[in-house]
Amino acid sequence: MQVVETKSEGLSREFKVTVAAKDIEEKINLRLEEVAATASLPGFRPGKVPVALLRKRFGPAIMGEILDQAVNDSSAQALMEKGLRPAGQPQVEITSFDEGADLEYTLAVDILPEIKTMDFSELKLEKMVLKPDEKRVTEALENLAAAHKSSEPISSKRKAKAGDVVVIDFLGKLDGEEFAGGKADGYHLELGSGSFIPGFEDQLIGLGAGEETVVKVTFPEAYGAKELAGKDAEFDVTLHEIREAKPAEIDDDLAKKAGSETLEALKERIVDEQRREFDEMARMQTKRTLLDKLAEAHDFETPSRMVEQEFESIWAQFEAQRKGHDHDDDKTDDEHKAEFREIAERRVKLGLLLSEVGRANAIQVSQEDVNRAMMREAQKYPGQEQQVLEYFRSNEQAQEQIKAPVFEEKVVDYIIELAQVDEKPTTVEDLIKALEQEQEEEKPKKKPVAKKKAASKAKKKADADDGAGTTKKPAAKKKTASKAESGGE
Repeated sequence: MQVVETKSEGLSREFKVTVAAKDIEEKINLRLEEVAATASLPGFRPGKVPVALLRKRFGPAIMGEILDQAVNDSSAQALMEKGLRPAGQPQVEITSFDEGADLEYTLAVDILPEIKTMDFSELKLEKMVLKPDEKRVTEALENLAAAHKSSEPISSKRKAKAGDVVVIDFLGKLDGEEFAGGKADGYHLELGSGSFIPGFEDQLIGLGAGEETVVKVTFPEAYGAKELAGKDAEFDVTLHEIREAKPAEIDDDLAKKAGSETLEALKERIVDEQRREFDEMARMQTKRTLLDKLAEAHDFETPSRMVEQEFESIWAQFEAQRKGHDHDDDKTDDEHKAEFREIAERRVKLGLLLSEVGRANAIQVSQEDVNRAMMREAQKYPGQEQQVLEYFRSNEQAQEQIKAPVFEEKVVDYIIELAQVDEKPTTVEDLIKALEQEQEEEKPKKKPVAKKKAASKAKKKADADDGAGTTKKPAAKKKTASKAESGGE
């Protein structure tokens, strides 16, 4: 094999590679001998077919196979001999080949840059840690008590109001005819809960015990039962009793309903879950700050093909988001492209940097790491966990895709361990405000039209997907009930 370098510009390299005809012929003969050992053709016993006949019958197919093998083997050898680490798949173009002649092709490749990493011990980061907040624990307990509320008959004679629980009989009709599933007796309905179709509960407010009424409603167009969707209906309703809702007592009995032995144990569980939610948001913010600092502290050339591929991915997303909108935008496509190329450059830069840190420090992703990641992904699909796990186990490419974010997290953990990290006690509310302010600063100053919304959305997602594509700025979270707050296990 002969390798001649024809281009060396920045990270781009091109070579002219020549593989001798005798080497290709040798590979073809070896492959024919392998085929001959098991080949079976009419008139010949298995393994006894003449090689000359096999060459005539299977020569073109074997030739194609050997050419692929020769190109793959020789290109890998050429890069190894030159001491080059390719950034992506090399581009190969065969320039000359005839049977019995040398194989000649061009090999174009972008190589990985030399990356000199900073001293990570000089990095200064701030980590938000949860400040104890008894008020949030009390609110969680009150929400839980409300979720387990009971009701008791009212002590005075009055009309039903929002928040009451009414005991009713109802019979639904379409065009005067009863329809399936539209009847119940002694049904307990909380007014204002929104558990019935819009307008039903409102028409019971103001009724007294023993009164009857006809409730007129229209089923939503997207109603689950197609025969009722969008239809006008009437319900004959008799209100038998009005009851007042009463939250459950906040005690050990409530704790047991939520899956804890005692009230104190439930409080600890709520705090733990709030801390996990907080830590997740705080880590994502710390990680984003870390990536910003790493991007600022490192300057090296990025492979043009990798940047182009990343840009094309971002641009395709932008195009898909603005598709179908005819509104004007105050930026031209060229301006958008320039902006997205900067984002693509940053993402590739951070991806290469994190990859180099992992390689240089022998950071590995174990099968146990992958299994945990697959389990976390499966848990996002309640009731379908087993199918998701089976998909990953039977799909090697899916497992490789899930390894990338796991590797990135391990590298980020490694860098944070070396950095100077100051802890800052913060409440959940303050962390949410900080995240919301960060998001607000990213919004365009002018009110965006449809195309600009697409551009902003594509830019923010691409800008957040730094590194290996898993670093995302967290959306500001509102106060949501944790599993303990809602009574789950």
